[in-house]
Amino acid sequence: MTLGEAEPNPMTDHILDWLEGSVSFFPTFLDDPYNSDDYQWWEPNQEINQDVLYTCSNNTASNTIPTATASTTTTASTVCLNPTSPGQRLKRKSPEEPMPRPSLGQNLSKSQSQQINEADAAGQGKAMPAKKLSTGKKGSGKPAGRDCNNANGKDGRWAEQLLNPCASAITAGNGSRIQHLLYVLHELASPSGDPNHRLASHGLRALTYHLSSSMSITSTSVSPVTFASSEPRFFRKSLLNFNDHSPWFALPSNIANSSILQVLGEVPDKSSNLHIVDLGVSHGAQWPTLLDGLSRSPGGPPPLVRLTIISASTESDTGTPFSLGPPGYDYSLLLLDFAKKININLQINRLDNHPIQKLDSNAISTIPGETLIVCAQFRLHHLDHNIPDERSSFLKAIRNLEPKGVILSENNAECSCANCADFATSFSRKVEYLWRFLDSASATYKSRESNERRMMEGEAAKALFSKAEMNEGKDKWCERMREAGFSEEAFRDDVIDGARALLRKHDSNWEMRVEEKDGYVSLWWKGQPVSFCSLWKLGAKV
Repeated sequence: MTLGEAEPNPMTDHILDWLEGSVSFFPTFLDDPYNSDDYQWWEPNQEINQDVLYTCSNNTASNTIPTATASTTTTASTVCLNPTSPGQRLKRKSPEEPMPRPSLGQNLSKSQSQQINEADAAGQGKAMPAKKLSTGKKGSGKPAGRDCNNANGKDGRWAEQLLNPCASAITAGNGSRIQHLLYVLHELASPSGDPNHRLASHGLRALTYHLSSSMSITSTSVSPVTFASSEPRFFRKSLLNFNDHSPWFALPSNIANSSILQVLGEVPDKSSNLHIVDLGVSHGAQWPTLLDGLSRSPGGPPPLVRLTIISASTESDTGTPFSLGPPGYDYSLLLLDFAKKININLQINRLDNHPIQKLDSNAISTIPGETLIVCAQFRLHHLDHNIPDERSSFLKAIRNLEPKGVILSENNAECSCANCADFATSFSRKVEYLWRFLDSASATYKSRESNERRMMEGEAAKALFSKAEMNEGKDKWCERMREAGFSEEAFRDDVIDGARALLRKHDSNWEMRVEEKDGYVSLWWKGQPVSFCSLWKLGAKV
């Protein structure tokens, strides 16, 4: 099902379905944040009789993706993105003009394939014949998105065949090869084409930005729309729609909510308060489903539910995709009002602009006897593992809080090498990540020109500009958790069954894999890993 298409059998109560085993990430009253009659989730001006504790001032963010402009001229080669090229120039579609759908088995025209293969041979003193680039066979099952490339391998992913060699040329300082590859990328890139054209567009912008500090750059590229540059209502509506039509975040959040209920159900003292530390990227969208689940728990909800939100820091989280929301966006009052209507005693403590590197017992006030659970989702990978081993140090700080459970969800990189520090290798990992997002977005969105799609893709593309390394997969993260003094805990069968029920709503190219030995769950797209979820309890303290 793609965003913009009506569901054939719309559910009347998504939260109830979730509790009964047919899992959906959002209740229906969240589908229309402007004019909902149920609980009025988006009405900001309401009387709230519960406390919101603000310990830091609201963050002020701006669009963090820079525009590549001519800023420095050095002795390095001059790269121009609008050169007068000998021979035929390829026509590039304008953003307003729909890109034609490639025919089966062919992703580019013969002349475009020739350009790519010439680019591959450029600067190496050899000629190369034109090579037909195939998209591969179409998958079976439910139909994928309109521009969705169903190849599991890389045969049809021509944008990477240009971006990665260009990054290698930059690392090697090969000016003529950089010039040629940038020219071909400029001709083929389109922010509104199929995933390859979109990846070429974002990648070209990232490469020219990287070069701008050492080369004279001529570029007309503009920064895309991101979370931080969006209007709050549009941002929130877009995020809810994305999560309702894509499992990218919906599946990890669903597993996290079910895991919290699992941990809470194992606490001997059923009258203890619940304290959740939110180190995630849901921007509040995750919690209504959990609160509703708590209200339906046998014996009733905890006497007090405390939610400590560690909002993204404009200083340290700027390049972390999906972490930094729009200026002025605050869902606390809305969440409190919803909790009040379902008889949940909720208290929210926001730590705005607080770097997670400095998170410790002084920042998070705990109450003796409460059940503390840490939910860390897609924020920890931006910690620098070279300063010195910041990721492991942070996990040990979390261990010192002695939580009853830690839910860790992170990107699942294929590479777990010790050193991916050079620009070309690091860039290729981020290109891989962005490809999976862009390709899966084609199955999520019906329209190529959707403003919501443009914002979500622009936010994902921040990974190309980030200094964070995406070189650690689930094995390395699990090793770090064990070294920090945690032991893995298997998800209960109802948690797994609920996640599988959610995934059945989505494109057949999505897949969920359960690792029986270690207990973690992985989300895959077209046979390639996207993310993993894991549950941890206290182990031997190191």
